[in-house]
Amino acid sequence: MPVIETAVLSKYYGETRALDGVSMTVEPGEAFGFLGPNGAGKTTLIRVLTDLLHPSSGSATVFGLDTRAESAAIRARLGNLPGDYAYDPRLTGREIVSFFAELRGLSGLGRAPQLAERFEADLDRRLGELSRGNRQKIGLIQAAFHDPELLLLDEPTASLDPLMQEEFLAFVAEQRDRGVTVFFSSHELDEIERACDRVAIVREGSLVAVEDVAEVTSRSFKHVRLEFAEPVDPDEFRRIQGVSDLEQAGARITFKAAGDLDAVVKAAAAHTVSDIELTRPTLEEVVLTYYGRAGRR
Repeated sequence: MPVIETAVLSKYYGETRALDGVSMTVEPGEAFGFLGPNGAGKTTLIRVLTDLLHPSSGSATVFGLDTRAESAAIRARLGNLPGDYAYDPRLTGREIVSFFAELRGLSGLGRAPQLAERFEADLDRRLGELSRGNRQKIGLIQAAFHDPELLLLDEPTASLDPLMQEEFLAFVAEQRDRGVTVFFSSHELDEIERACDRVAIVREGSLVAVEDVAEVTSRSFKHVRLEFAEPVDPDEFRRIQGVSDLEQAGARITFKAAGDLDAVVKAAAAHTVSDIELTRPTLEEVVLTYYGRAGRR
């Protein structure tokens, strides 16, 4: 049985479409990414799964339980980090975790001390005294301290510094290896590629695709900028399979390259290269690879 399943799930606010006919499944023990730009519907879906919002139509289940009729039983088995995580600024992280432990009928703080050490979080300072990044660490701890079967994480790396982002991605991999299902939303393709097994791409409330991460990566491309000691014949690169949108300005050429870069590297090596830059496509470019410019499905 899927851990999460939605069937033609829609949520409207008047004429505004937040979710439109979303149907997908998340399997036990997988790390599943929900990828899309801000405003695409990622937070809305998580709020529906946790019964903070009711769908306009369609249905959703978690652990095979209906998100509306059996929401209390669902929440007992998951950990949730909201995208707008905030609590009384007078409380410390320790007090917050203690409060949730009591609600869950647990004695002690569970894994909170170990997670605090791992994420370099101070459980004894008031939230109002913490930076946004350090408050986010407390949010991660309260989501995971009780070893839930499912982690719902909405933009979990927001405000984390690069080192903590790396630590978080390692944590996700460990949870997946332990059999925990991890569902997290993001607008960063790189962290989805590194942490997830599958990804749902969403745009304007609609699913664009649900793919294995490897498939998304294989369809992606890189922006390439090459600077040579002197101008080169651009046709040497235009002839390479996967190269497109090539432009030349003096000794500089720029283009998109899909697939294996071996032929590009060999062609460049035939000349004196003074500089090279590879950059990933923007999220919008990735979405348009699947979606098309005119909102085509």
